[in-house]
Amino acid sequence: MSNRTVFFVSDGTGITAETFGNSILSQFAVKPRHVRRPFIDTVDKAHQVLREINHTAEAEGRKPVVFITLVNPEILAIVKHESKGLVLDMFNTFIEPLEAEFEMTSNHRIGRFVDVSKSQEYTDRIEAINFSLAHDDGQSAKNLASADVILVGVSRSGKTPTSLYLAMQHGIKAANYPLIPEDFDRGQIPSTLAPFKKKCFGLTIDATRLAQIRNERRPGSKYASIDNCHFEVKAAETMMRREGIEWLSSTHKSIEEIATTILRDLRPDRLMY
Repeated sequence: MSNRTVFFVSDGTGITAETFGNSILSQFAVKPRHVRRPFIDTVDKAHQVLREINHTAEAEGRKPVVFITLVNPEILAIVKHESKGLVLDMFNTFIEPLEAEFEMTSNHRIGRFVDVSKSQEYTDRIEAINFSLAHDDGQSAKNLASADVILVGVSRSGKTPTSLYLAMQHGIKAANYPLIPEDFDRGQIPSTLAPFKKKCFGLTIDATRLAQIRNERRPGSKYASIDNCHFEVKAAETMMRREGIEWLSSTHKSIEEIATTILRDLRPDRLMY
């Protein structure tokens, strides 16, 4: 199935189409080629992407799968009815039944980010991103009282990407601090974190996987050695257990799964939209 192409066509960024489409595709043992075509918001652009879809169908000898989130009826008709692909209309599949249920017409607004810069939610996300960047990897201990969550764990256990995901997707102010050998020698979390222990959430990781990740960064170093990784992971888990800090392993979990678990445990209010 590697010679199969999937298109994600949208009049906005294409993030909704690709996210939902990938969720559906994950149910199948396939690895198709992905093509995202955002901002298809004119008839000319619709014809361009139509030609690309149809050319792909002819070149591959099979229908491309086309996930679309298009609002404009004229543009939608071009892609939906003239293409040689399997077109899955992700908006109208849900909008038409909801219009009937709500007994109203949807606003058919193009793009999910229209006027978003004027919203409080957008402002909160920008502030959260700036906060997470300023408090990445223990860079700063300022304003930790305003943090929603403080991620702790050994170096390269997934703290930074999780912090940024929480900020970008949920407007969560997430700081992160690495647990280092000096902390293990003292037998307690860094003193700057002690007043905010209830906000702490721990990440751990399989030592073998950790050694692989660290060897990509510092090959052959003590930092990346399997013995050192075993020691740090065990010491970190012991410390978190002793301090009463909730934690989970990032070894086999996606950032989305980790973030959802953190929100469920520390900020369940952010799971409601």
